[in-house]
Amino acid sequence: QVQLVESGGGLVQAGGSLRLSCAASGLSFITYTLGWFRQAPGKDREFVAAISRLGGRTYYPDSVKGRFTASRDNAENTVALEMNSLNPEDTATYYCAARYGDDNWRTSRSSEYPYWGRGTLVTVSS
Repeated sequence: QVQLVESGGGLVQAGGSLRLSCAASGLSFITYTLGWFRQAPGKDREFVAAISRLGGRTYYPDSVKGRFTASRDNAENTVALEMNSLNPEDTATYYCAARYGDDNWRTSRSSEYPYWGRGTLVTVSS
C-alpha cells in the first residue's frame, strides 16, 4: 500500500520561508515521479512542482518559479519543497503526489497522479 505523509506546514509571515517534506513508503521510490500541489479553501487544486525520478529535472509554474525548489533524497524515500519569499497567496494545503515513471513527467494535471498524501497546511500572514 503506497503511503505519502507530508510534514513541515505552519504559520509564517509574508517574505518568510518554509520547508515541506514528504515521506513515502510502499513503492519503489526511484521509479516514481513526485509532484507537489496545493489547494486553498474554495479553490481548485493547483500544480506547484514536479521532480523527475533521479531529481535532475524540476518543473514549476510561473506563480512559484524562482521562489520554490523541489528536491528528493532517493536513499531516504523523501521529497522536499523549499518555499521562499512566501506571499499570502501561497496560503493553502500542500499535497505530495506520486506517479509511476517519467513519461509526461511535467504534467500539471492532478488526475494523472494516482497516489496522494493527506496534506499539510501552510498559512502566510500579511
